[in-house]
Amino acid sequence: MKNIVLLILFLPFLVGAQEYVDILKIGYSHTFDAKFEGTNESTDVKGFETSLTFPVVLSEKHVFITGANFSAHTLQLFPNAIYTDLYSTILKLGLATTHSEKWSSTVVFLPKMASDYKNISEDDFFYGAYAVAKLKKRENLIYRFGLYGSTEAFGLFATPMIGVYYKSPNKRFEIDASLPIVADVNYTFGRTTIGFDYFGIGRSFNISQDEFSEYYIEQSPLEFAGYFQLNSLQKSVLLRAKVGYTSNIHEVYEQGDKLDFRLSAFNFGDDRTQLNPDIKGSVFIKFEAIYRLHFEKTEKNLEN
Repeated sequence: MKNIVLLILFLPFLVGAQEYVDILKIGYSHTFDAKFEGTNESTDVKGFETSLTFPVVLSEKHVFITGANFSAHTLQLFPNAIYTDLYSTILKLGLATTHSEKWSSTVVFLPKMASDYKNISEDDFFYGAYAVAKLKKRENLIYRFGLYGSTEAFGLFATPMIGVYYKSPNKRFEIDASLPIVADVNYTFGRTTIGFDYFGIGRSFNISQDEFSEYYIEQSPLEFAGYFQLNSLQKSVLLRAKVGYTSNIHEVYEQGDKLDFRLSAFNFGDDRTQLNPDIKGSVFIKFEAIYRLHFEKTEKNLEN
């Protein structure tokens, strides 16, 4: 109980202008009629994702971040092939630190297991991390500067990040972006919100099914979506419906066929041979449910 009270009282100072944290997020997506290039065949892509984040306050300046992400995607990798399941489980272990009234930082270690979860071996485990420095320019404006990196089946991946968090004085308009990975722009009308978001990052999965015994999948779709959101229980439970477009990048390579290094969207030493046809972009829908903890409201409840 003591840690929960400390979390409510001190976490707002650690996150700056952002007055909430999303404790739990669950989503289901369906991509329709993604065509294989050079053929008349297509595949649907179904996805399920969930994310849990639980910060634990260690002191007035330090918060330990823990949690986990899980995702599952199902699609055909070749025309007329059976559907393949791609699973990923990521642990989140990190530390958020306040250095001064203006500067804070977050460092998170992200070990993960990503494969079809059949015949699991050490090749299914990968390691990632990100570090972000935050500059609180004003009460409603934060700048972010960071770096994300991970080991993947295709090699080492890294990308610098630059971002901003802004909330208008009337608290209706919000921008939350860490490019080139994620961005969200939205406007709230009381109990409803409309917005636009973007997501794009490279991931990989080892495949151990009989017909794909020595292959891996590089998944790096770029997703753009507009959404409508219903805000319930004093904006603590958010129900979101999205419609958007995804680039549907799911490339198959032989295990061990790697590039030297990838920096953001730039490949170095990439002599790999792709084994499946490109999958074209298509429309997708997604439904999300989010449990959001608002610090300001919780503090007022404690005072009452």
